[in-house]
Amino acid sequence: MSLSIRNQIPGTVTSVTAGEAMATVKVRLDGGQELTAAITVDAVQELGLAQGSAVRALVKSTEVALASARVEGLSIRNQLPGTVREVAAGGAMAAVRVTVDGGELTAAITRDAVADLGLSAGSPVVALIKSTEVSLATV
Repeated sequence: MSLSIRNQIPGTVTSVTAGEAMATVKVRLDGGQELTAAITVDAVQELGLAQGSAVRALVKSTEVALASARVEGLSIRNQLPGTVREVAAGGAMAAVRVTVDGGELTAAITRDAVADLGLSAGSPVVALIKSTEVSLATV
């Protein structure tokens, strides 16, 4: 299956904590960083997710925010440090490619945000992703 979702990072499930309807699934990315996905319990069961399961974490580029450093006092669980590889700016929006340990992410952000953060190739950044915006696919 081909998907339009650009961000597809391989990893391994390290834990599954199920609630009544939702579960949090922690994934160790191939680069060693941890990512949390909040998905339905039904999805956990249908995918057969358990500790050791090989998965791909999928995140739309519009759901990736960037910061110039880690942010404290924030409910967003996923903060992945990386380095800007490329900035492709259009009239209003920009696609920022970020290299993180074990993969690459693309963030679709405004051109104004690129300017405000002073982003260019080589800039250190932290990719911020809400756990509810991370989907998982089995490999």
